[in-house]
Amino acid sequence: MIDKELEAYYRAYREMFMSDGWKQLQEDLLQNANVINSVEACKGNDDLHFRKGQLSIVGNIVNLEQQITLAEEQANEEPETED
Repeated sequence: MIDKELEAYYRAYREMFMSDGWKQLQEDLLQNANVINSVEACKGNDDLHFRKGQLSIVGNIVNLEQQITLAEEQANEEPETED
């Protein structure tokens, strides 16, 4: 069981994930990831490492919904503790 503050936190994320803006952002990021992932456009090692960082950030945002869902499920499974 989770407390009210954590419940509100997860609810806010669920509401965001259902919005049209979130869905559009996901589509845009996935399209951008395909361009960023092109090694043909790299100008050198620095550019390659920069693209790697960009892809890491895009991946984190694209997977945020699954991460939050999993965290909420785990929080709901934890037994209540008496403080």
